[in-house]
Amino acid sequence: MKLSTTFVGLALAAVSIAGSAGQSTGFVKAKGQAFTLDGEPYTVFGSNSYWVGLMGYTTDEMNTAFQNIAATGATTVRTLGFNEVTTPSGDYYQLWNGSTPTINYGATGLQNFDNVIAAAKANGIRLIISLTNNWGDYGGMDVYVNQILGTGQPHDYFYTDSKIIAAFQNYVKAWVERYTDEQTILAWELGMYACLIEALVKDFSSFSFFVYADPDIVSSVSSGTCTTKTITKWIKTINHLVAVGDEGWYNWPKNSDLSYKLGIDFEANLAIDTIDFGTFHLYPYSWSEQNNPSAMDWGQEWIENHRRSQATYNKPVLMEEFGTATYDNWYSTVIKSGLTGVLIWQAGSNFTSGPTPNDGYAIYPGTPIYSMEQSYAAQLKARDT
Repeated sequence: MKLSTTFVGLALAAVSIAGSAGQSTGFVKAKGQAFTLDGEPYTVFGSNSYWVGLMGYTTDEMNTAFQNIAATGATTVRTLGFNEVTTPSGDYYQLWNGSTPTINYGATGLQNFDNVIAAAKANGIRLIISLTNNWGDYGGMDVYVNQILGTGQPHDYFYTDSKIIAAFQNYVKAWVERYTDEQTILAWELGMYACLIEALVKDFSSFSFFVYADPDIVSSVSSGTCTTKTITKWIKTINHLVAVGDEGWYNWPKNSDLSYKLGIDFEANLAIDTIDFGTFHLYPYSWSEQNNPSAMDWGQEWIENHRRSQATYNKPVLMEEFGTATYDNWYSTVIKSGLTGVLIWQAGSNFTSGPTPNDGYAIYPGTPIYSMEQSYAAQLKARDT
């Protein structure tokens, strides 16, 4: 899927920032295939922590989490800026009552995320914040569809229905306005794992439900009509970078990989001028890519493919999720290939209250992979200087 100006714009174009962002220093920028901070190279190395702002952790526990991540040499963490609920419980950011969403600005909502930012800042970590989820964890796109259009309506209406788009725009507006001048935020991701579910059961080449991102398309949304030119003009007035948040699948002909059949066109999205950098993930075992070639070899090729896209479009590209037994090989491939940066899935900490969530990939302090991270962080930073 080449994402539409609607989807790219819905998080950006119709958002009216109260006042213009100042010319603050200390914001990470994209320059060619690299990132910079105050004119110097900024290396993106780090981890994912979806849980840090969603588990009711204290500020001390948040601080410990970021201390543990920073001790690997990390500079950057990707985390969740969403949790959609229909019944208030624990930490959440938006509560739905029928088709009406209400953003939670309180102590279990955005005030809690203020604490996440403060803990990251205290430990020298920059944040990439995902604003919704393609899948059902913590709500995501299906909640918008089910609450506004009715349970069981197609997932992919998230990208085209004007009421859904307006609701998501309003949600993004709340986050962007609250944190416009926050230097700790490196970037916003429009959608975690963004893709078209219906593409799973249709041939990619004939799939009729694509939402194209042609530069001249005019996107009509409830808050007004805006063109890509407007999006570009607006995005240049804010300090944060923007990415799609997809898993990096290509729309290449005659390709049999399952991972290429989820309605995403990585290169078409990377070419959008209002998208600052690309992202991809690497899970060959989950994608049934472990035979002919091996998972390790397939992963190397996957990294190299995205490195070539990075060069073609002259934008940074991050491997922002991977988790498997071949960490050492793929870290080496990232560094040698010249890929911009890498975030592992996922960070772990041992609090006095117990360990943070472990889905089988969590990396806790004192483990061999944790020590490996320290080594490769140093290597990647040395490469970038």
